[in-house]
Amino acid sequence: MAEGLQIVFLGTAQFALPTLRALVAGPDPLTAVFTRPDRRAGRGRKLRPSPVKLAARELGLPLYQPERVSRADGIERLRALSPDLIFVAAYGEILTEEVLSLPRIGALNLHASLLPRYRGAAPIQRALMAGEATSGVTVQWMARELDAGDILLQRQIPVGPDEDFGSLHDRLAALGAQAATETMALLHQRAAPRIPQSHNDATPAPPIARQELTIDWTRSAGELARLVRALSPAPGARTARQGDLLKILAAEAGKNAGEEKGVPGRVREVTRDGFWVEAGSGCLFVRRVQPAGRKVMAAGDYIKGYRLGPGEILRMER
Repeated sequence: MAEGLQIVFLGTAQFALPTLRALVAGPDPLTAVFTRPDRRAGRGRKLRPSPVKLAARELGLPLYQPERVSRADGIERLRALSPDLIFVAAYGEILTEEVLSLPRIGALNLHASLLPRYRGAAPIQRALMAGEATSGVTVQWMARELDAGDILLQRQIPVGPDEDFGSLHDRLAALGAQAATETMALLHQRAAPRIPQSHNDATPAPPIARQELTIDWTRSAGELARLVRALSPAPGARTARQGDLLKILAAEAGKNAGEEKGVPGRVREVTRDGFWVEAGSGCLFVRRVQPAGRKVMAAGDYIKGYRLGPGEILRMER
């Protein structure tokens, strides 16, 4: 395979940044970056550029923001670029067969799981919710079906016992950049494999639904600890106290989490470092919280400032 492959990069979210920078640092020219249009966000609903857009500007790369790359204007732009390879990471759009057929070599996608496990938009969160001991990244040849393409390369890492979404996301993003560099080397060596996925072993990772953010205190403390980790630092698992939203951002299950019984949502005990809440089985020790409209704080500081005491009931809804 000749050197100097013309690469077009498609990415939007923060997860894509290490891979974008790794490709820019490689021997092949990155001829253009596609990212999703600016979206309104925050209290002021102001237009915000994507992390990839900001990085592309910083790197001086040609940038395009079609509403959808699979529509006529996006396809025409891609066709005019005549890419050898499309590399996708956290772009946020399912690409059509017409787009996938445009690059000479093909289209590759970096996915934050060990496929076929956790196909879909929320693989990191779903893996943490399930209590997986390992995670990783997959570079796959893109196919029409979501995350079902042949595997080119996978890299695996252990999941730490206190790992949350933020820390695992960042480690997988860095691992993805290494995988992208290895991928390009394999392409140049004409040694890039196409390993079919075992579709029978596939598991879904759909987007996190709004109702999943609410802590159901009737579930076990172990489940709730995994939920808190999967949603921290954002958007945050939430409960309600005295009618106000309270996000729980760091928590752990008690040692006998599967044995203790109590009143789900009742504060059992407060300490200097946090507070114990009874669950459907076991108790959850809360270490870090965020009250509505306030900054993240240690649970011990919340107890003192908001006068939380034993016997109070945290509700499932505001």
